[in-house]
Amino acid sequence: MKDLDPMVFVAVFQEMMGPLMWMLLALAVGGLVAFAAVLAREGRLVSRRLVRSEIVGVFGGFAALALMAWVTLSGFSDAGGPVDWLLVGIIWGAGLVGTTILAYAVQGLVAPDRGHGMTEPQ
Repeated sequence: MKDLDPMVFVAVFQEMMGPLMWMLLALAVGGLVAFAAVLAREGRLVSRRLVRSEIVGVFGGFAALALMAWVTLSGFSDAGGPVDWLLVGIIWGAGLVGTTILAYAVQGLVAPDRGHGMTEPQ
């Protein structure tokens, strides 16, 4: 494989996950759009919401690993070399980041920040 063709990755992921791939892709794009909308509406990140989203994101990382183990029909004992463990870390990190963004967007859409009665410093 001399050339890096993105369609090869699409074909492999489509073969592994079937229609789940397109649902996850739609969820990721929808989450990013919702996050951008919440950020544009509020103009800032709300720290309390971000911390809650990061906690949810940790569980999302583990869910991504569980999904990987289910899709590939292998376990973590099958990971042998350093590259395998690097891939496991990347998958966990992607699940963490994606779930954090999605959780922040959902919280921002369900309960928008009203400023809690605090005024801006002069």
